[in-house]
Amino acid sequence: MREQGGHETRGGGRRGQAERDAITVETGYALCSAAFAAAVVFGAVAGPALLFALPGAVEAVLVRAGGVLAGVLFAVRTVSVLVRFRRSAQPSQPGRTSPDS
Repeated sequence: MREQGGHETRGGGRRGQAERDAITVETGYALCSAAFAAAVVFGAVAGPALLFALPGAVEAVLVRAGGVLAGVLFAVRTVSVLVRFRRSAQPSQPGRTSPDS
């Protein structure tokens, strides 16, 4: 029997294709939703500075604050989605639930 590459799971077995696909999809969702949320926050904070003629100092503060908040939100959103995914208890066999449910 040929061995396929993969990572060990908690139970000592190898990850199946469905589990690897789920991880890939969840990572993509985490990054896309974080980028969208960060763009919205940046637009809300820095938008007035980019749309209206404001004093130079106010404009600089708004753009910098928007950038910092967007970066922090991106990191927090990405981590929170991935942690929630990791904690979710998925049944080992499709259609089955765990005995304690």
